[in-house]
Amino acid sequence: MHTNPPDLRPDLARAQIPDVRRDGQPTIGMVSLGCPKALVDSERILTRLRAEGYAISPDYKGADAVIVNTCGFLDSAKAESLDAIGEALRENGKVLVTGCLGAEPEYITGAHPKVLAVTGPHQYEAVLDAVHAAVPPQPDPFIDLLPASGVSLTPRHYSYLKISEGCNHKCRFCIIPDMRGKLVSRPAHAVVREAEKLVQAGVRELLVISQDTSAYGLDRRFETERGHRAHITDLARDLGSLGAWVRLHYVYPYPHVRDLIPLMAEGLVLPYLDIPFQHAHPDVLRRMARPAAAARTLDEIAAWRAICPEITLRSTFIVGYPGETEAEFQTLLDWLDEARLDRVGAFQYENVKGARANDLPDHVPPEVKQDRFDRFMEKAQAISEAKLAAKVGQLIEVIVDSVDEDGATCRTKADAPEIDGNLFLDKGFETLTPGDIVTVTVDEAGEYDLWGRM
Repeated sequence: MHTNPPDLRPDLARAQIPDVRRDGQPTIGMVSLGCPKALVDSERILTRLRAEGYAISPDYKGADAVIVNTCGFLDSAKAESLDAIGEALRENGKVLVTGCLGAEPEYITGAHPKVLAVTGPHQYEAVLDAVHAAVPPQPDPFIDLLPASGVSLTPRHYSYLKISEGCNHKCRFCIIPDMRGKLVSRPAHAVVREAEKLVQAGVRELLVISQDTSAYGLDRRFETERGHRAHITDLARDLGSLGAWVRLHYVYPYPHVRDLIPLMAEGLVLPYLDIPFQHAHPDVLRRMARPAAAARTLDEIAAWRAICPEITLRSTFIVGYPGETEAEFQTLLDWLDEARLDRVGAFQYENVKGARANDLPDHVPPEVKQDRFDRFMEKAQAISEAKLAAKVGQLIEVIVDSVDEDGATCRTKADAPEIDGNLFLDKGFETLTPGDIVTVTVDEAGEYDLWGRM
């Protein structure tokens, strides 16, 4: 699970939440766990509440009630969500739960019977009803009924842009379709309009997210409405025309993905693809109910790099999947040697309640999973270190994320926030501010990060 770090947790991100409250105004706090898609849900809930007259508290003690937006994908994620609910109950006492774990209300109330309400993922109206019951609204008609600007839980210079909900895949290890339903794409004109507003408000980087970005528009039959076609290639072109960095996440390697690569070569979209390959051995992929085409995937990667040599490829993998043999795992290591992916993450397989993979035979012992994880990450780290070392001496464009008295923390086009690496500046940074896009010279490289100078 992707856990929001302390400076992005909405209950702690004081700089991002207005800390102004009029006398008698009801106030809500928020804890958001899990993936960026959940963070977008949290922003939407808080925006609706603020439009109804609620203030947003940056801490527990200043809130009349706290919403905990949970993650429920893995057992470890469920445990963290329960811990967060318990913390909110201790610190505040009035807690409402929503998000993916909310699809299992008995699981939550069994551990924390004092929660006031439990709602499932993207059930915005139900969340609002629960808040109204716990903390009745008291809108000021001269202030609160004005259209509200969106509440942002990320730094002001980048924003997640959710283009769809749900997923049509039936991967055996995943229960996302059960929790969030089948693919439901937003109209393309609505996505573009939201992106335009974000860019007008100062956002310099749009991070496109969904459960399956490549499938965007499939449920709408790739319709064209108000001049915008609901297809990922057309949407990427439309977003690329707005002048901000556009970064694509969760892109499945369907054949039409190759149509995105020329847009990257042209500079309309960042040369960055986040693709969940999961494994490389065809038998493991079949047991996962994933497309078993590792060899053709290598051909696709070579074709992408031929069109856009500077492309950065990011992926995640599962080690220790039920039935994985040492030979199958070695195939994955050999594939990684050949693919030379730039950014790589891995998870040790976990059973997830309701997932079909739980019933597969030959589960891998924990000590073997740990050994394979260590070996996989050692190889991935060596590849990353070599690729970053090749950047020393290059002039590259970076976006500034933060500045303090010691230096500036930046990211290259190859780095997504809170997922990939950073580029650090310790000289000549004094005039920089978050959101600036500048050109720097790379002086030094580590395993995952770079250091440079203006």
